[in-house]
Amino acid sequence: MFEHKNKLIEGFSKKYNLSKLIYFEIYPQVKDAILREKRLKKWKREWKINLITEENPDWNDLTFNWDN
Repeated sequence: MFEHKNKLIEGFSKKYNLSKLIYFEIYPQVKDAILREKRLKKWKREWKINLITEENPDWNDLTFNWDN
């Protein structure tokens, strides 16, 4: 997250100036996380917004404070 927030990595978050983590899921296996990401990419935008709002209604930044 430090690298994303400080725009140190080329890619989506840097290109679109994104720095808040508003939703995440945890999976025991990387392959499961990749499969879920591919499925979510096929969802309509409205469905994604509803998923985020269900879990994080105020769209707070969920990034951990790495300094503590």
